[in-house]
Amino acid sequence: MPTVEERLAYLEGRVEEHGRGMAGLGDAVIQFTHRMDGLDLKIGRFREELVGRIDAVDLKIDRFREELVGRIDAVDLKIDRFREELAGRIDAAEQKLAGRIDGLDQKLSRHFLWLVGMQVTVLLAVVGALLRG
Repeated sequence: MPTVEERLAYLEGRVEEHGRGMAGLGDAVIQFTHRMDGLDLKIGRFREELVGRIDAVDLKIDRFREELVGRIDAVDLKIDRFREELAGRIDAAEQKLAGRIDGLDQKLSRHFLWLVGMQVTVLLAVVGALLRG
């Protein structure tokens, strides 16, 4: 059986080992804390960079939206002008067509009267031939 002094020396050695282990653990905790602080700074910088990039994209989107609205307005004006031009052309075509239809109507009326006159003349000639004959 070991003596009290031997046991005490053994315990002192073990306590000393634990003390060194605890000192190493303290150093590891300090290093871990420093690493965490570094990562926190890195994440903060990355977040700021992303915020800047998102703001830049937002500005680009706003400019693009304004440009697109301007282009749409320009196209809308062109469509309105084109619509007015087409309406004018359609009105002119309608007037021209109405004039032609009126002309054809008058021409057909004259032909009808001429044809009726010829039939009356033939009828009178037949009646006259029957009476003479």
